[in-house]
Amino acid sequence: MNPIDTLNLDFRALSTFLAVLDEGSVSRAALRLGVTQSAVSHTLERLRQGLGDPLFVKSGRGIVPTRYALQAGPHIRQILDDLHSLSAGPPFSPATAEFTFTIAANDYQRDLLLPGLVKILRREAPGISLQVIPSGIPSADMLRKDVCDLIISPHPPEATDIMQRGLMADRMVVFYDPSHREPPNDLSDYLKADHIALLFATGEKPSLDISISARGLTRRNVVTVSNFSGLPEFLRGTDMLATAPERMSKHLMRDFAWVPLPFDFKPFTLLMLWHRRNQNDPAHKWLRNQVNAVAATMNRLDG
Repeated sequence: MNPIDTLNLDFRALSTFLAVLDEGSVSRAALRLGVTQSAVSHTLERLRQGLGDPLFVKSGRGIVPTRYALQAGPHIRQILDDLHSLSAGPPFSPATAEFTFTIAANDYQRDLLLPGLVKILRREAPGISLQVIPSGIPSADMLRKDVCDLIISPHPPEATDIMQRGLMADRMVVFYDPSHREPPNDLSDYLKADHIALLFATGEKPSLDISISARGLTRRNVVTVSNFSGLPEFLRGTDMLATAPERMSKHLMRDFAWVPLPFDFKPFTLLMLWHRRNQNDPAHKWLRNQVNAVAATMNRLDG
């Protein structure tokens, strides 16, 4: 292999390489970068010449990375992370920092974890403001395009540039008003009942509903709300059922009784998701540690 031509290894070229590696497509990489497909193809050709490797080869109707490209990917990410860190400025100090940190979470995740984070911020980093936006089923582009800095979700995007860390486990259970009905005895009783369902404002169905449909089962959803906060007042004083995470029994759904689901459905883990470019950013790392500390405290109390 020829010696590497460093003149072909500029920041933009390396970013283009990672975009194609992550997306598995020249067209999707171009869309992500906001450039034309021909520009991406031209940059890849320069990289092939500079690195002495095809990098991506045709496979069916798409492309796949070569072994060299797969091995080079982590090293190139680190190079770009190091270049990003050059503009990070002075060392991070929570006590004097002033900026807004944006977290995408639904109302269940928000109410469970973020009030504890705000208490820490007010005590240790009063200049950091927290902005919370809806997450629905998150996409990698929310992090790539700086729509948010962090996502709380059990659904990690399938992307190599998205990092994740587990926070806490939970499971779906069936809530009911004990003053108006008995708990469902079995699956048949559950399916025959009237339900309050959830459909996120972004249009996605919860994974539970998808699982029920995949089993060939149906239930009667007489009310559909766009967030978990809509469940209590519709459930109160009725014989309906609402299926929601068990941890909500300690806050939003504290006035209701609950029983386990009458069918197998795997517990889930709430994850903290962020883009790889922020992996070593000191402010981002500090905030991730605080979110993790809130979750760890809750896990100890539950244990």
